[in-house]
Order: sequence, then structure tokens, then C-alpha cells
Amino acid sequence: MFTGIIQALGRLEKIDIDALGCRLNVNIQALSDQEIKLGDSIAVNGVCLTVVNYDQGQALFDVSLESLSKTCIEDWKVGDEVNLETALTLQTPLGGHIVTGHVDGIGVTLEREDAGDAIKMLFQVPAELGRYIAQKGSVCIDGVSLTTNQLLEDSQQGTTFAVMLVPHTLSVTSLKRLEAGSRVHIEIDVIARYLDRMQSYDSKNI
Repeated sequence: MFTGIIQALGRLEKIDIDALGCRLNVNIQALSDQEIKLGDSIAVNGVCLTVVNYDQGQALFDVSLESLSKTCIEDWKVGDEVNLETALTLQTPLGGHIVTGHVDGIGVTLEREDAGDAIKMLFQVPAELGRYIAQKGSVCIDGVSLTTNQLLEDSQQGTTFAVMLVPHTLSVTSLKRLEAGSRVHIEIDVIARYLDRMQSYDSKNI
């Protein structure tokens, strides 16, 4: 479990993709204040991955074919910055919202617009995810907990929503590099997911 509050930026050092999945080598030296151990879970751009090797700030992660199919990891390039967050503990302040690190789908950046010191960004998600997006609700984009401040469209083509990235978020996450057309990981609010499941189950069993 995570909070969507990014602790550090890492850098992708190597990516090997084959017919069985892929292996990522990520420089996570910026997490040096954390005690990283073999088997730890780390959210990398919102994807919960397990450390399979760690040495002098370099972490290796194995990514399954299932995870590749649900994410845009294949878009990543050596040198890319990635958002990092270690798993929360009972002592971790819940500054964002409850995040599982299980990507629900891919969103697309539609546009970015300067709004004083902040940047307003528009994203579009598939219609099957759009039903879980609520105005002033929580959404996780590339591992970052954000608040939806405008819901612009809901149609079969997808749902368009806006978020405001304040200077601090821009300075400590990789979202500042997003441009129109950039694909991002979307994780919906886990509470909305379970409410939907309960409602659909009850309607089928009445």
C-alpha cells in the first residue's frame, strides 16, 4: 500500500524486454534515507514492483507480461525520471490517499496550460475508468495522488478531467515533463472500486 506522496525521483538505467516480460534497473539513490531490502515493494511511476536485487543505490525489478500489458512501461527510455515511493507503514502519514500500486489503465495527456506558478493538465481515460472519476475526488497519475478539480466530459469515447499541478508537485515529480500525447498510469480510488463491486453484486443477487 502507498499514499501517492512521492518521496524521490529515480532514473531508469536499463530496461530489458523479452518474450517473458522485462527487467528494470533503476537508480534509486535518492531513497538513501530509506532502508531498502530484498523483497521490498516500491511504487515506480505508480506500479508496485518488488526489489529482486539492490546494490549501491541500484535496484532491479522484474515485470511480468501481465504488468506490461496494463502499463506503459514499454514507452520508457533509459535516462527517464520515475516517481518513487516505498510502501507505507503504520507510522506513515497518509498525506495523499490509499493507493495500491495496481494500475487500472492508461490515460493520455491532452494538454497543459500555464496557470500562474501552477500548470493545469487535461487527461483522458477510457470510459470504463471514467465512471470512477469524480470532481474533487482522488486519482493517482503515475503514482502521484491528485485531486480532480474539473470534470469536463463523460462519453463513450472517454472521460476528460483536469488537475492542477502546484509548484511543489512539479518540482518533486516527473509530471512536469508530460506533454500532449504522453501516456500515463491511472489508478482509480480504491473506495470507488469496491463501492462499484458491491453495487453490481447486490443488483445481480436481489
